[in-house]
Formats: sequence, C-alpha cells, structure tokens
Amino acid sequence: MAGLSPLTRVGQVVLDVLFPSRCVGCGVYGSFLCQACQAELPRARPPRCPICWQPQRRSTPCGRCREERPAFQGARSLYIYEGAAREAVRALKYNYLSALAQPMAQLMAGYVEEEDIEADLLVAVPLYGRRRRLRGYNQSALLARELSRLCGLSLAERGLARRRNTPPQARSVDAEARKRNVADAFSADRRRVEGKRVLLIDDVMTTGATLSACAHALREAGAASVWALTFARED
Repeated sequence: MAGLSPLTRVGQVVLDVLFPSRCVGCGVYGSFLCQACQAELPRARPPRCPICWQPQRRSTPCGRCREERPAFQGARSLYIYEGAAREAVRALKYNYLSALAQPMAQLMAGYVEEEDIEADLLVAVPLYGRRRRLRGYNQSALLARELSRLCGLSLAERGLARRRNTPPQARSVDAEARKRNVADAFSADRRRVEGKRVLLIDDVMTTGATLSACAHALREAGAASVWALTFARED
C-alpha cells in the first residue's frame, strides 16, 4: 500500500478484514485476480499498428498514425479492455481496490521483460490534485510504483503534472474531442526527464489522446524517447 494516504491505508486494512480478497473476474475468494482468470485475460495480440497498437490486418502504421503521428514512439497494451481485464481496471480505478495494482503490475512487468522494452525511467500519467485527493490515490502511479519495484527501473514520481483539471475522457464522444480535452493539460519536470528514455504508464488506453499529450510534454522537457505501456486498451 505504498504511496497511499494514511486514511486510505487504514480504510484498506478495514476492508481487508471485513471483505476478504475476492477475484474481480470469477468471484472466488483468495485473491483479487486469481491465477485462472489471469490465464484467461484477453491478450491484445498482433497484427496491430506498431505505433498506437490499434488492431488491423497488418503490422504496419495505421492510417490515423500515418496522417498524424502521436507524440509517443509507440504504445503497447497487454490486454483488450473486456472481461476480467475490464473488471480489474474498473475495480482499481473506481472501487478502491488498490491491492489490485500488485497483480496487474506483475503481469505488466512480465510483458516488459518478454518484449524487451528498453527504458531508463518510469513516469505515470498524473491525476489532477483534487481528483487524486478524492480517490485517495492515482491508480496509474500505483501501477508504476509496483512496476518500478519489480523491474528495477527508476520512477520519477513527479516527472509529470496535470496543470489543469479536465473532464474524464470517457465523457468525450470521439477522438477529436478527447484530443481537445487534454491539449496542453500536462507539464513535465525537465530536471527529472531530460535525456531519459521514458516509459509512460497508465491503466487503460482508448484513443491514445492522453498518452500523446503526456508524451508531448515529456519530449518538450527533453526526454530522449517516450513509449507508453498500459494494462489494457479499448479495441
């Protein structure tokens, strides 16, 4: 529960006592994401666009990336946002099951090793301060902290900041609206990211607008490269 506020940590202990761990996928007691459900998570397998990881017939850049390339070099997601993968993301984000960050990050760490993703520094997509305080934590930061511990990669806790509040991306109706929603919403700390190969961490990817806006801020601050990794993506 590292990184959680004291009140949230107390609340988590109380929840663990009153409500024992139960798998978000199948409901079996013993863990929040059981081994059987982990094995059945829907993998986001190629062929996909090598830049935005959108599914398509060939592993070549998609039309949208050819027309307007995102600010990140490439994005990767382990799973499709459905079934137990969707339930895990929603439970971590909305149901205060912060303990889910550990098994989710463990799967992400395996992917980083499997795909030989090279990075010097992990940076989490930030929440606006008020939203983070209301939730008690930033789910992406929890994933990044666990991933840092598991992979031995440095973590820039304050590498990125959200300088203005934006409506949740889920409320934006299309890709253009999502892009406008997060335009210039982030700033990066040059002292922490300059010259670094950054791996940007988030829980779920939809159009990639938020990840691209974050990558733009990181590159403006001198990051050598920016790749993005999310637990799941909407196909």
